[in-house]
Amino acid sequence: MRFLTALIAVAWLASGVLAQNGAKAEPKSVTVPITLDHNRVVIDVYLPLPDGSTKRVRGWVDNGNPDLEFSRRAASLMGLNVTCDDKKCSAPPPRAITIGEMTISLSSIKLAGIPLKPPSAAAVMAPGMSAEINIPSSVLRNYDILVDFPNREFTIGAPGSLKFRGASGKMLLNSENGLIQIPSQIENKKYNLALDLGASISFLGEDLFGKLASEHANWPHMTGAVGPANMWGMPDEPKWKVIRLDRLQFGPLYLTQVPFVNFPEMAGFEKRAGMPTVGLLGSEALLNYRVGLDYAHSLVYFDIGSTFRFPDFDVIGLVLHPEDDTRFTILGVADFEGKPSVPAGDEGVQPGDHLVAVDSIPVPDSTMGQVWSLLEGSPGQERKLTIERGGKQFTVAAKVQHFLGETEEDQSKQKSGRKK
Repeated sequence: MRFLTALIAVAWLASGVLAQNGAKAEPKSVTVPITLDHNRVVIDVYLPLPDGSTKRVRGWVDNGNPDLEFSRRAASLMGLNVTCDDKKCSAPPPRAITIGEMTISLSSIKLAGIPLKPPSAAAVMAPGMSAEINIPSSVLRNYDILVDFPNREFTIGAPGSLKFRGASGKMLLNSENGLIQIPSQIENKKYNLALDLGASISFLGEDLFGKLASEHANWPHMTGAVGPANMWGMPDEPKWKVIRLDRLQFGPLYLTQVPFVNFPEMAGFEKRAGMPTVGLLGSEALLNYRVGLDYAHSLVYFDIGSTFRFPDFDVIGLVLHPEDDTRFTILGVADFEGKPSVPAGDEGVQPGDHLVAVDSIPVPDSTMGQVWSLLEGSPGQERKLTIERGGKQFTVAAKVQHFLGETEEDQSKQKSGRKK
């Protein structure tokens, strides 16, 4: 018996040594750097390849979308069985991807969407982005999530593995797709607003937007999706209306001077949310916070890490559309104080022109975030725009404007208030 006991002890010790010398145990959570591109959270993701190796690509953390998507190139690299119709393609996804050293399961996803794109655009999910995969709400809901905007870090962990800090509040979770609504208040009235860290700007439904704009004509407002409001370069973005709300309560947070875009198609948005909602709060409003998502307990956390006031709309007033060939088409020009903010007409900018360079820095092959970083600055600064029209190039001098700024009346009220 003693001999048998000794053998068991030796075997146990040997197995422990082998385990130490072999593969590491997978961590319960990992933290990776963020690239903040047009207010979108982009991280490194590793895709499984048929030969057992992995390929590093860029991934977009998109908690406001339940659908998993890959670029056509990513699907090809993984050897997925892709089928297409005349509008889009799809394929069963791999069982998992890797973030840091942590395996992230995709087992709950039956089909991944793949854009039907020409070879020139096959390497990205959508024009103007660097990402080849999104990490959607239907995947994120199975984990603890922390998006640390001030320190540019993303943490994902097994449920219960993260210790969240900051003010906490209830989140209304769609159990089927992981979409989040936050109980909110605007003008002392209760509403639900989605939390969408995949959106570069915030949106309000047309009815509420119109009501607020009518009752508060003095709130900063404009027409034209410039800066972070220039989401995708859709044809109607030059006509988008934008307003800066004086204040709102979003769960435990009290936010001021938040820009919102008018969003007329609330019916489809509510259907996906699975509950009444009036819009969404995008990442632009939360860049000073560490946002924690405790899906298992339906709690959201906001831990303030900075009080910096971002000059979000101090930009050149162009509305851009990223093309599949990596060029950027000018859709329109926003007005400033009743006049075009960029020289327009035969000697200026026209819809359909292509933006070739900003201050001699080429624009093609850039992301939307990279282009807008070139077009932002201090009000009054001049940028030299290289424009292409009909195969010919010319330059236009344009100034950075302070869009959605305080009116002269508001500024005078604040000055008089400080004197008292």
